[in-house]
Amino acid sequence: MRVLSIAGLALCVAACTSARSAPPAAEPGAPPRYLALGDSFTIGTGATPAQSYPARLVARASCRVELRNVGVNGYTTADVIEDELPELARFSPTFVSLAIGANDIVQGRPPGEYREHVRHILAAVKAAGATRIVTIPQPDWSLSPVARDFGESPAIHARIVEANAILRDETLAVGASFVDLFAMMEQQARAGMIARDGLHPSAAAYEAWAAELARQGVSPCG
Repeated sequence: MRVLSIAGLALCVAACTSARSAPPAAEPGAPPRYLALGDSFTIGTGATPAQSYPARLVARASCRVELRNVGVNGYTTADVIEDELPELARFSPTFVSLAIGANDIVQGRPPGEYREHVRHILAAVKAAGATRIVTIPQPDWSLSPVARDFGESPAIHARIVEANAILRDETLAVGASFVDLFAMMEQQARAGMIARDGLHPSAAAYEAWAAELARQGVSPCG
């Protein structure tokens, strides 16, 4: 895993901020540009990219949307900063979603580091000029069949809840939207809406995330 220093994080944010000075010019009538940041829960591991929640959200949109989903299975917040944030300058998104944190827990990264990384990610996205930023919690994977491979379920659950609270607080601090799907995610896990890998949500679960996001007015169309 690549670990960034705080100084490195600051340089990354500065670079992303400076990129805002000359963003790609939007053509008249161009579709909204949706950049999906995150880990396996963003790219749709357990299903397919076409069944991921960003893709299903776009399928429900009332306008044509250009989606770039750069989520990667196994990614931490540090990986998002290093590998995914450069897409801000390349893609110039108008709408950004973020779901991240499970792998920080798996790798034993402390909550304070997670908070600092989330803060840098959101600052970079904000500086890039996206008109809307939405974050969602990580699901309660402590209820999955293979959770025992990562520790005791109650301890994992507590870390998930803590990370989701950090993500919520940092999201609200920058004036972005945190959509709390966690209660629904817990119900899905208890109902067995889990992929064959025994860890990730099923395609039906991702579809339900997108449906709930749309029901709450979340759309790349504005």
